[in-house]
Amino acid sequence: MVLKLLVGRFVQITEDNMAFWFLFILLLGLATYLMVQRSVAQITRTPVWLLWLVLMTPAFLLSGWTLMYGAKQPPPPGLILWSLFVCTLLYWMLFQWGRQVPTDTQTEAPAKADAQPAIEPIAEPIARPIELTEETQLRNCFPWSVYYIQNIEYRPQAVICRGQLRTKASNAYQQIKTNIEAQFGDRFVLIFQEGLNDKPFFVLVPNTQAAKERNTPRRDQERLTRPGLALLLLAATLVTTTLVGIENAGVSLPAIWEIGSLFKVLSNPDVLFKGLPYALGLMTILGIHELGHYLTAKFYNIRSTLPYFIPVPFFLGTFGAFIQMRSPIPNRKALFDVSIAGPIAGFVVTLPLLIWGLAHSDVVSLNEKTRLLNLEALNPKYSILLALLSKLALGSQLTAKSALDLHPVAVAGFLGLIVTALNLMPVGQLDGGHIVHAMFGQRVAIIIGQIARLLLLLLSLVREEFLVWAIILLFMPLVDEPTLNDVTDLDNGRDIWGLLAIALLIVIVLPLPQAIANFLQI
Repeated sequence: MVLKLLVGRFVQITEDNMAFWFLFILLLGLATYLMVQRSVAQITRTPVWLLWLVLMTPAFLLSGWTLMYGAKQPPPPGLILWSLFVCTLLYWMLFQWGRQVPTDTQTEAPAKADAQPAIEPIAEPIARPIELTEETQLRNCFPWSVYYIQNIEYRPQAVICRGQLRTKASNAYQQIKTNIEAQFGDRFVLIFQEGLNDKPFFVLVPNTQAAKERNTPRRDQERLTRPGLALLLLAATLVTTTLVGIENAGVSLPAIWEIGSLFKVLSNPDVLFKGLPYALGLMTILGIHELGHYLTAKFYNIRSTLPYFIPVPFFLGTFGAFIQMRSPIPNRKALFDVSIAGPIAGFVVTLPLLIWGLAHSDVVSLNEKTRLLNLEALNPKYSILLALLSKLALGSQLTAKSALDLHPVAVAGFLGLIVTALNLMPVGQLDGGHIVHAMFGQRVAIIIGQIARLLLLLLSLVREEFLVWAIILLFMPLVDEPTLNDVTDLDNGRDIWGLLAIALLIVIVLPLPQAIANFLQI
């Protein structure tokens, strides 16, 4: 019954905003295609378009039903549930059916290679990364007191070395890496992975990146950051977020393609000033978040692009910002630091902006339009942290019957909280997925990610605002790319920071308990 009401409400929202819904489906389809192409295209022969079609089928079914019947006849709950179940199962079957032996371009190669049940004998010689005459040199790189090597498996683009670890994982990796470099130079990238039987193993993968860098002019290598592109996207996003801020302030703007009329409106300083507080607040939060990732990556000598904003002339004015890392992450410590730096940096900026914005927001009465994403009548009790900050900023003005009409800076701060929470979800290649991977290892992180997205799906049955995000997470790959040394555990200090990050996610997402609300008189 709950699901039927939820689906009906979702269809009603869709019918009322049909143009926006189809634009959202288009962007969701594009994002899903890019996600599939980047995450699994290199490890399965199944066509990317087929995997994408399976993932998008539930959204297409819901859209088609709404087009035919509208909100008067909501789709049966069984249609949504069965489509999700069948498409998830079909996606997994198609992925496994086309799964292939990893190549040197994949940093996931060791984990996938280790998952093979057996190595079939090879009747004819294959192209190996090393000659058989070099095997003695390779074995000499593994001192028996560090890592007692028992078996060497040859793959077309990898050499897998299995044995017994006899010292600390960090010391073993560093010493064997030094020995490999002394014997073979920069021919190989050395990867240290957890085995399915809890026995770590080494993999040597041809270092194609080193060869490319030797043959690439330095000027071309410096194009990685593309500062011109970053500045252009920054300026474009400042314009689009300002436009959204002006419209949120109640000023009616011409269509964006009416350049002359639009420029005339924006040339008015009073109109422009109404949109800048929101634009500057939101871009500062997003920019500092990505800058935290970028600077930490530079500290660990990880090649990465500058932060790139994504401007759009509607919705929030932007789809956020991102950086791309172009070299492997050396170990779980670096993975943890790079991943947690973004949310922490963004949250540190969000906090004062949100408190100031809440202090300058208007207190209104609760009504039937009060929702989590209604910024003109927001119930702060939908989030533990938002409720506490609202009480801190407004004091006795905030009562049990109060809602908030957010100031533009508070809107930016509130969106900063949402961005922080979404990034901290412990799933796949999100920041939270990287964090739990670094804390607990890759296999445990997959289990945590599966539990997290199922819990969010259950929460979306009560809080419809989470439905779209729950569906996206449901189809997001759980496997995170391993680091070069994916065996060495984190220290206790980083484990504590990781637990604090998970606690921050919880206090942002969960509603304020009634007992605390009564104590605070809100």
